[in-house]
Amino acid sequence: MQRLRSSILLVLITAAALAQTASEKPSADVRRAGARLQCQCGCKDSVATCSMLECSFSKPAKERIARMQAAGDSDSTIVQAFVHDNGPGIYLAPPSSWGWIVPYASIGAGLLIIWTFLRRYRKPTAMTELGPVEIDDPALEKYREQIEEDLKKMD
Repeated sequence: MQRLRSSILLVLITAAALAQTASEKPSADVRRAGARLQCQCGCKDSVATCSMLECSFSKPAKERIARMQAAGDSDSTIVQAFVHDNGPGIYLAPPSSWGWIVPYASIGAGLLIIWTFLRRYRKPTAMTELGPVEIDDPALEKYREQIEEDLKKMD
């Protein structure tokens, strides 16, 4: 009997936890409209992606978006209403192709500069470009003369 009670209690707690999280999840339509609005709680996220628990801005904004969508307003009308109420700083424009190209182009340009630098300044120089090598050591000169004599004897 004790086991049955604990099982029922566990099921009730699980159901309550799931019901609570399911009611807090916004629909896909609310997330779509909220993704174009910046949260005003101080984070850099959108209304749809604000991860602050019980956020003072995103939670009421999501509820307002849901009410406006239930009334039949389009996403652009909802965004315009938020911009009218909170100013133009709330609008998050979708990233343009410029925003996608610049980081990759910067990396490519940086790699090209590094490659050019390495090719120009790490290029090995040939020994002929250094000019004739002069021997200043008299002991080496003595051995050189010895080698020359030995080579003449071999011929």
